[in-house]
Amino acid sequence: MTKPRILYVEDELALAHIVVDTLEKKGFAVRLVSDGAEVMEAFADYDPQLCVLDVMLPHVDGFSLGQKIRQQDAHVPILFLTAKNQTADVVKGFRSGGRDYLRKPFSLDELLVRIENLMALFPPTPSEEVIELGGYTFFPKKLLLAFGEEERKLTYRETEVLSAFYTQKNEILQKRQLLLDIWGDDSLSNSRNLDVYIAKLRDYLSQDARIEIITLRGVGYRFNVEA
Repeated sequence: MTKPRILYVEDELALAHIVVDTLEKKGFAVRLVSDGAEVMEAFADYDPQLCVLDVMLPHVDGFSLGQKIRQQDAHVPILFLTAKNQTADVVKGFRSGGRDYLRKPFSLDELLVRIENLMALFPPTPSEEVIELGGYTFFPKKLLLAFGEEERKLTYRETEVLSAFYTQKNEILQKRQLLLDIWGDDSLSNSRNLDVYIAKLRDYLSQDARIEIITLRGVGYRFNVEA
């Protein structure tokens, strides 16, 4: 069986070696990087199934790396590790593409549980995952939507919203849950941003009448896709 691949970015090497040893004993394959400037090359080469990023790093900080990784991959889960404990830092972590946030100092048991939870919530998707939506072809990892020969590059957020709709197609999707899943909070500003992304997706998908995004006021949405 292939071991799940983790990209672990940490410049405190004493801590890093303890974490790597623990993860490897639990059956994970781990690539350790200690310099922020080397992370994106390692990410492209290693194709990890989960990223564990320290925030305070030489040359490029973890939050900036999270944003860069999101530009390359809309789905790989990111767990931030940091001694920063202000609410603003947590919010910034989620807005930088994080799926979870663990404050230092942390226990190895808690780290393992959070990694296992993220792996279960966001199972690896094939690099060439293809989703058929009526006459459209959706490539989530490429952030791409195609209709015949016409291709449209999507933003990371557009991809996340469309992926969430596809996961619950023809079912009611609660707006609050969608906001929490994608942004980490359901503030009014994020709600307005979501409205903008949905309006764009309606426009992008308008060439196929079999696809419809219905707004259920006070509840959420229904993404209808006819076979």
